[in-house]
Amino acid sequence: MELRDIELFLTLAEELHFGRTAARLHVSQARVSQAISRQERLLGAPLFDRSNRRQTQLTPFGQQLRDDLQPVYAGLQKTMERARLAAQGITGVLRVGMLPINAHDYRAYWETFRTRHPQWKLRIQHAPFTDPFAGLRRGDIDVLVGWLPVEEPDLTVGPVLIAEPRVLAVAAEHELARHTSVTLEMAGDFQLPGGVNAPDYWFDAYIPPYSPRGRRIERSRTVSNNEEVLTLISTGELVTPYPAHMIRYSARPDIVYRPIRDITPLPYAILWHSESENDLIRAFARTVQDLGRHPLSE
Repeated sequence: MELRDIELFLTLAEELHFGRTAARLHVSQARVSQAISRQERLLGAPLFDRSNRRQTQLTPFGQQLRDDLQPVYAGLQKTMERARLAAQGITGVLRVGMLPINAHDYRAYWETFRTRHPQWKLRIQHAPFTDPFAGLRRGDIDVLVGWLPVEEPDLTVGPVLIAEPRVLAVAAEHELARHTSVTLEMAGDFQLPGGVNAPDYWFDAYIPPYSPRGRRIERSRTVSNNEEVLTLISTGELVTPYPAHMIRYSARPDIVYRPIRDITPLPYAILWHSESENDLIRAFARTVQDLGRHPLSE
């Protein structure tokens, strides 16, 4: 099995959809189908169950092959990436996962780190807010930019980068949209999203369970990603607190953002898995510490 065929198989095993796999790998759907059929003839057993036209499923044999190939393929990718970077004189890569979407606002940190350490590459990538610390623990990322507090015994909390005011996102036709600013007391009259796969204390810092007057804020709709939240806000089913950068980075005609008067700014800091701390992480933490808080936090 060639390396490209392994990539096609593992991508299809993840997507379980020939069209999405083709789009993700920038090939035709026929190319994916032909490659999988060739692999099945070579191995002598079906890898996918195609009997349900709506949903492709891995066969038990396909599941075993996926589990065997994933670590091998990941190792090959890392080896090739290290070789490519070494040829460019780059000796390491710091992977920073972003929970907030405003990476551009942090550019002073990125640029300073790159200037100080040209021998290292800095890679910025998205991190999901569902199960937010999993990427650090799996080793998918080295540093996470996430809001505080974080009280995980295996994670180190580094310096704060930004502390943002918060706004309430509501549908453009929502009754709260008529106000120039709102309070948590006012938001408590409406449905807010429920928790995600994350510690309760962490989600409570983002959407407080109680208003400043002690009123219980009901959170009855569990969501899996931010796009789902925005869709539910736009239809008037939810209202949701957000950091203020959403005004600039998620401007939409069907959603408006109103400042929340009775809630503290949301601090974002860098976090890392304590056992994985290395020279790159320490250098980045020093960069953040040296620059101090970004002007956005003032």
